[in-house]
Amino acid sequence: MEISSGKIAGHGAAGSANHAMPTRVLGKTGARVSILAFGGGSRFLSYATEDAAVRALTRALDLGITYVDTADNYGDHVSEQRVGIAIEGRRDNLFLATKLTNRDGRQSRRIVEESLRALRVDSVDLLQIHALTDAADLAAVEAVGGPLDEIRKMCDQKMTRFIGITSHCDPEVLKTALDRHDFDCTLMALNAGRMAMKNVEGGVLPDPSIRSFETVALPVALRKNMGVLAMKAYGQEALVGRASVEHLLYYSLSLPVAAAVVGMPKLEHIEENVRLAKAFRELSAAEMSEVAARVSRWAA
Repeated sequence: MEISSGKIAGHGAAGSANHAMPTRVLGKTGARVSILAFGGGSRFLSYATEDAAVRALTRALDLGITYVDTADNYGDHVSEQRVGIAIEGRRDNLFLATKLTNRDGRQSRRIVEESLRALRVDSVDLLQIHALTDAADLAAVEAVGGPLDEIRKMCDQKMTRFIGITSHCDPEVLKTALDRHDFDCTLMALNAGRMAMKNVEGGVLPDPSIRSFETVALPVALRKNMGVLAMKAYGQEALVGRASVEHLLYYSLSLPVAAAVVGMPKLEHIEENVRLAKAFRELSAAEMSEVAARVSRWAA
C-alpha cells in the first residue's frame, strides 16, 4: 500500500498535528487524496448553524484533509450548500465528491445541477450512485435511461471527472454492481466489526447478521483497480468503546483503501481524527484479527 507524507509520526506520537497528512492514490483515478476524508452526512448536519458547520469544515481543510464527501439528500442539498461556502477559493486543492440518490433517470440531471449550484462549482471530481440497497434497487440503477446511464452522460459532458457507487447494507449486491460495471470508485462500509449497516429510524446501525464488504465486495474493487473509500469505521459511533477509536480508525485504514470517510460532529472530533491520521501506523494482520474479534464478540 503506497502512502506518502512529508513526515508520518510514530504510533501515538504527541504533536502529530505538526506533521503532514498522509495521502494515497485513489485507484485508477490517479488522484492523490488524504487518508482521512471529511464526511458531510448526518454528523455534518448536526452542527447547529451554517456558520458552525463552515468553520468546522474549514478547520478540517486547514489541518490537511483534501477529500470532501457529501450527497444531494444530506438535508436536501443543505450539506452541499455548507460545503460550497467552506471550499470557496480553495477548490483546486480538493477532491470533491457528491452522490445522486434518486432512481428516476428523468430527474438525475436536474438534481445533479442543483448539487453543483449548491456546491458553487461547475463540476465535481466524483459523482456516485448513492446507497445501493438490494437487487431491485440495482435493477433501477441499471435500467435503460436510469441514473447510471445519466451519470455516464454527465461524465462525458465534464460535469464529473469520475463515477462511482456506494453501499453500506448489502455486500452481495455491491459485488454484483462492481462486477458488471467499470466504476472508477466505490465507497463501502469497512470496519473492525466486519459488518454491514442497517437502516433504522433516524439513521443506520451495525448489522452483525451481514458480513462483510471486506471479504465480498472489496476484492472485486481491488481486482478492477477502483479507488476504494471506507465508511462506517466507527459504525455511527456504535462500535466506539468496543475497541479504541484509534484501533477502529486504524483497522479501516490498514485495509487496501485510499481513505476513510468519517463524520465529525464536533471540532474536537476533527482535531482527534486528524491527529490519529497523521500518526497512522498500519496494523499487522494479527492486530487486525484481534481488534475484529473483540468487536465481533460484542456484536454476537
